Amino acid sequence: MESREIKSPVPESPVTPAGVANFDGSSRRKKLGIYFLESDDRRTALGGGYVAGGTTPVNIHGKPITNLSKTGGWIAAFFIFGNEMAERMAYFGLSVNMVAFMFYIMHQPFADSANAVNIFLGISQASSVLGGFLADAYLGRYWTIAIFTTIYLAGLTGITLCASMSVFLPNQEHCDQLSLLLGNCEQAKPWQMLYLNAVLYITGFGAAGIRPCVSSFGADQFDERSKDYKSHLDRFFNFFYLSVTIGAIIAFTAVVYIQMQRGWGAAFGSLAIAMGVSNLLFFIGTPLYRHRLPGGSPLTRVAQVLVGAFRKRKKPFSSSELVGLYEVPGKRSSIKGSGKIPHTDDFRCLDKAALRLKEDGDDPSPWVLCTVTQVEEVKILLKLLPIPACTIMLNIVLTEYLTLSVQQAYTLNTHMGQLKLPVTCMPVFPGISIFLLLSLYYTIFVPLSRRITGHPNGASQLQRVGIGLAVSILSVGWAALFEKYRRGYAIDHGYESIFLTPMPDLSAYWLLIQYCLIGIAEVFCIVGLLEFLYQESPDAMRSVGSAYAAVAGGLGCFAATIMNSIIKSVTGDSSKGKPSWLSQNINTGRFDYFYWFLTGLSVINFCVFIYVARRYKYRSTPEQVVEKGEQKGLNMVVNPLGGT
Repeated sequence: MESREIKSPVPESPVTPAGVANFDGSSRRKKLGIYFLESDDRRTALGGGYVAGGTTPVNIHGKPITNLSKTGGWIAAFFIFGNEMAERMAYFGLSVNMVAFMFYIMHQPFADSANAVNIFLGISQASSVLGGFLADAYLGRYWTIAIFTTIYLAGLTGITLCASMSVFLPNQEHCDQLSLLLGNCEQAKPWQMLYLNAVLYITGFGAAGIRPCVSSFGADQFDERSKDYKSHLDRFFNFFYLSVTIGAIIAFTAVVYIQMQRGWGAAFGSLAIAMGVSNLLFFIGTPLYRHRLPGGSPLTRVAQVLVGAFRKRKKPFSSSELVGLYEVPGKRSSIKGSGKIPHTDDFRCLDKAALRLKEDGDDPSPWVLCTVTQVEEVKILLKLLPIPACTIMLNIVLTEYLTLSVQQAYTLNTHMGQLKLPVTCMPVFPGISIFLLLSLYYTIFVPLSRRITGHPNGASQLQRVGIGLAVSILSVGWAALFEKYRRGYAIDHGYESIFLTPMPDLSAYWLLIQYCLIGIAEVFCIVGLLEFLYQESPDAMRSVGSAYAAVAGGLGCFAATIMNSIIKSVTGDSSKGKPSWLSQNINTGRFDYFYWFLTGLSVINFCVFIYVARRYKYRSTPEQVVEKGEQKGLNMVVNPLGGT
């Protein structure tokens, strides 16, 4: 076997080969990276893999792009923005209208309707990891988007048919507001609800495939070797979320207006038309796109590392049989779509999967011996987990606002001068605050924060996530204060039992404070998280990494539903006539207590995030590692058994 001399990632001091078996534990922990062996044995690396950083873009046919100036960049990104705008318009259009549609048209109980939609939203986000897996493993991001956006359109078309054709709807005669509240309207037949749920989940399945791929595919359009790459990437993710916000604003205004003027069929039909137009634009932009070849199943590579580490769990790092940490030769890794990843000392038990022993033979199975890059992929996925996990709490708050704040708005005066805004339009205000913040982000926030932090982008990705979580605490804290005042006002002025009657002297625009604050929190947290996951994820797992954000959103929806059920059962007792905190009659419930409960959880979550973020170390590229080694004057033979 041939071994080669390379520079150690981060060694502390030179070590002679003869000392391998005699290290004490602490010394081995510091110096394991020295035994980083490149071997010629694994032939799959020859002609495969990517150079450092995974920067080799290809066209739709998988051929290298000879003239990058004719592809990618901002022009290609704008076609992708259009697809995301329509997808978000459909997503938010369904989230804000489907509860009302199930309640008013399908005659389902309000609580059941809200839970059904929350579960749908949760599944559509949590299952995004499937779309990320297919993109990274087999299809690539472009074809994953192309397939699932077509499925999305089919689901929206099915929902439009459900809302437009009377055969799919229960009888609407003799069903006024009082009958709805008393549950006396004819409920939808089981097969009608089965059809609605089927097309709804087809739509969710389509969204699950698109969501983890769109942001990563857009970021792929920029050249990693460009000196302005990080600046372009930072602006891309801000503009990307701006397109998300525009889609949400249209959903909360134009779609609601269409529903009020033309009916439910026209409202859902407008979402299907917008999705169809965006699909057409996405396909028109095909010649401009840069692609990354899929790197094979990431789950298989993860499983190989776990199995390899388990098999060698009893092999000490000081074994006389140790040849070195295994890696393929040259600049390319054995994983298509990925550059080499330097060795780190995190999760050292996983390094056992890369331990090359004499007993492994000349051509070991990947289930016995993995490369350092493959092991580091798994380490990175594990290190990333706590960051998106800390954003679950923000997603819980966002989910609760979709229902709780709308219930608050029903009791308040929504007039703006002579104009009366529909209650379902109220969630548009977080979108407007996001739009304004993103518009002013580079002219106000970045220059001011740059003076404080010295960071070229004003704040690092994790700092932006932390700012978002902190602002969300202010938002939900204000919501608790205002709800206490609103409830007291309703009781003092005789509105305790008539909770669907607006109080003319109490404006709904007091809700704008919590809406605007949660909008600001969302911008900082979600945009920072998307950029963080894209840059920190392994090159061949960026769709899976981006899916982490969507999974956190889905878990937030599920957690909100479970939390609501627990709060209702613990705080209420129907046998004694004691209403729960989340009573349907908001004036007898205690939404303010629930908001304070969310505030406390948000504070605890923020403290956990600060601890996790301070311990996190950003990834180093192979070039940075080599540069550090050269600065220390290190040049070591990596084969401890004396190979040259």
